[in-house]
Amino acid sequence: MYLVKTPEFIQNLFPNFTWKIPTQEKKIFLTFDDGPIPEVTPWVIGQLAKYEAKATFFCVGENVQRHPGIFLKLRNSGHAVASHTNNHLSGWRTDNIPYFHNVRRGATLVKSPIFRPPYGRIKPSQVPFLMRHYHIIMWDVLSGDFDPKISADQCLSNVIDHADSGSIIVFHDSLKAKEKLQFVLPRVLQHFSSRGYDFDPITESVLFVPSAAQQRA
Repeated sequence: MYLVKTPEFIQNLFPNFTWKIPTQEKKIFLTFDDGPIPEVTPWVIGQLAKYEAKATFFCVGENVQRHPGIFLKLRNSGHAVASHTNNHLSGWRTDNIPYFHNVRRGATLVKSPIFRPPYGRIKPSQVPFLMRHYHIIMWDVLSGDFDPKISADQCLSNVIDHADSGSIIVFHDSLKAKEKLQFVLPRVLQHFSSRGYDFDPITESVLFVPSAAQQRA
């Protein structure tokens, strides 16, 4: 069970997490979890390049170690890289100290303070430590590309029907998501590009852009 669109009340329960990027511009923030892997990630890079789109890749540390050439290509292509733990651990199922060490290992490998917990699952007791060291990025639109129970068309609708300016959208550059991703990603890029949207990476500078109210103050 998962929610395609993260409700505002859930976002408001955890205001220190980033669910969406405040912006007055037509910008979409595509993110890809679980890579890099040779079977999917280079294809994603190629698709993004066709639209001069930049994205954020939440990388699993072990995959970075296995495929350093692909990881380097991500960085050299202008995409943001961020941490997704070293072994794709669920915070709910892992004791705090081993989880913190695993998160730190992944962050060290990608050299980024930007972090997304696998499955979006961390315990309340883990939050204070993580918040002291990392920017925790969640999402407001979950494509469902990992879900074998939905069609590629439904996956596409999940994104197109729910994303708008500032949306953080989750895809996966993984074998499980490969078939749906290859159908959906080109169509998402075309759909939003034709409507004047840009695709930007999530960087620290983006996270610290002042709100419109702050700018007017």
